Amino acid sequence: MYPDEYIEFMVHFHGDRDYFECHEILEEYWKNTDRNNKNSIWVGLILMAVSFYHHRRENYNGAERTLRKGIAILECSPADLTALGINADQLMKDLKERLDLIQKGGKYTSVNLPITDRLLKEKCMNMCSSKGFAWCSDSILLDKEIVHRHKRRDRTMVIKERLDALNQKKRQE
Repeated sequence: MYPDEYIEFMVHFHGDRDYFECHEILEEYWKNTDRNNKNSIWVGLILMAVSFYHHRRENYNGAERTLRKGIAILECSPADLTALGINADQLMKDLKERLDLIQKGGKYTSVNLPITDRLLKEKCMNMCSSKGFAWCSDSILLDKEIVHRHKRRDRTMVIKERLDALNQKKRQE
């Protein structure tokens, strides 16, 4: 019913709060299913997760910028959010409140998405448990492996993809 990658996204989002991993999982899925659509629901969810990653690291500019972009996409997709088992109205309200908090320099707190599909929630909770995560637990702010994850990853593929895209753009000009 839901893509496996979406389930995995939800498990990390509500389990270990690894928003960077959420971004990685959905970005790969988006690239394989809807790559050229920058307004895809997947891009909106990716931007939302990236914003929470930045907010937790106290990068308020990055958090605000990515959340604004995410909100703009997600606001245009209430039916897609509903189809993904999320209460679209509540999510938009929550995200706008979070944006206001970020703009005021407020401290990060963990976020839970308003899931409406009971079966989705149960599946995610079970997967969370099987991975050793506690469903909807608070972020462990001292866990540098998660909080500063982007600094610890191998960027070889990212750099290669960016160079390939730049070279392709040059060839098209």
